[in-house]
Amino acid sequence: MARLGERAVVLGASMGGLLAARVLADFFDTVTVVERDELPDHPAVRRGVPQGRHVHVLLARGAQIFDELFPGLLDELVADGAPVWDDGELSKLRLSFGGHDILRSGKVAKEAKALAIHLPSRPFLECHVRRRLRAMSNVTILSGHEMVELAATPDRRRVTGVRVVGRDDGAERALTADVVMDAMGRGAHTPAFLDSLGYGRPVEDHIIMHTNYVSQLLQIPAGTLNEMLVDIGPAPDRPAGMFLSGYENDTWMFTVFGMAGNQPPRDLAGMLSFAEEYCPAHLYAAIRAAEPIGDTAHHHMPSSQWRRYDKMSRLPDGLLVCGDAICSFNPIYGQGMTVAALEAVALRACLHRGDTDLPGRYFRAAAKPIGVAWQMVASLDLAFPAVAGRRSRWLRVATRLVDWALTASESDPVVAVRFFRVNSLVDSPIRLLHPSFVCRAAVVTLRRRRGDRQPGQAVVAEQAR
Repeated sequence: MARLGERAVVLGASMGGLLAARVLADFFDTVTVVERDELPDHPAVRRGVPQGRHVHVLLARGAQIFDELFPGLLDELVADGAPVWDDGELSKLRLSFGGHDILRSGKVAKEAKALAIHLPSRPFLECHVRRRLRAMSNVTILSGHEMVELAATPDRRRVTGVRVVGRDDGAERALTADVVMDAMGRGAHTPAFLDSLGYGRPVEDHIIMHTNYVSQLLQIPAGTLNEMLVDIGPAPDRPAGMFLSGYENDTWMFTVFGMAGNQPPRDLAGMLSFAEEYCPAHLYAAIRAAEPIGDTAHHHMPSSQWRRYDKMSRLPDGLLVCGDAICSFNPIYGQGMTVAALEAVALRACLHRGDTDLPGRYFRAAAKPIGVAWQMVASLDLAFPAVAGRRSRWLRVATRLVDWALTASESDPVVAVRFFRVNSLVDSPIRLLHPSFVCRAAVVTLRRRRGDRQPGQAVVAEQAR
């Protein structure tokens, strides 16, 4: 593989930053990851990842990319105790989107591996990925350091590195770089830096939903529940929901959330009361009997935010952005890590074609998977009148198609698997527009509305195609 330069610097050891560092290591002699937090050798919640104390899932497409970049990582996670749904048994998933309960009877035989959902906690996953990176001879993780400022050439056409400072001793050091990747999250300073160089700021798209969520880690004895993942999303008359996800070491993350001004209580008893209306009785009993681990954690996400670097007319060479620093989604849909992985794939493809106009090519390439996830989020969130955002004609059509697909997914195994593949970002949403699929979803939906609900049947490999 051709080398493109001597040094690359990644700002932030977020999941997006770690994946970007892995890709950059194939094209640059050295890669330095700068992180303000001290990074332990064991799984631990850290200040720089406040969402680390909340529920995380690694969707099927994201898991495939992680294992491609770090061969054997998924097997390693499972061997160390992280749960994985990969046997196709639908009864182990309790999923509800837009008020539609997805089919839970039957088994996805041929599709099981392709649709596998991995359920490590965020600290657990990050720790394993960091260990893999630290084992690479040309990657250095510089923890306990903050970025002070980016450096550029006198003509401002190229970013040349970054100045950092140690948080303990205050010592400053300059890191020169051929490429700097900003992976510092939603609060990243790249827009202000670009503005100071005369490039202006990227325009931003927002879906303002004001999601508040509260999480409690629990100890639930093995064998108590058949479900591995419970995801009850908001419904048309209820802008609230819950998650219950199995984690490593027989721990579970219980999360409740509210949108558009709905604020869950911040104690376990209050969380249970908040979810009692829509939480199945056996799950409610298991959570109530569980042993809490630590305190509850609260987080507020005001909006999904997409900084449109792909629409900027000019960009300096040598500066890239990834992860939440480009786009941060409503976390209730669990897309963040998978989209970050898709951005890493886009980065790799661009680097294979050299460094000419790298920022422009990369941002345009990354916008494609971001756009797919963004439209999915928009079609669900903007169904609530209290959520603010642009409601285009196409979005209204897409929302209707998604509703048809979800209605049909309650009872039709073929539609359920097709939607599941799209929701897991394995397939493009374009597959939902195929005439045969639209026809099937419409027919099933009309039958249900007439009260002629068809019983679910086992999903066989040929049906799921």
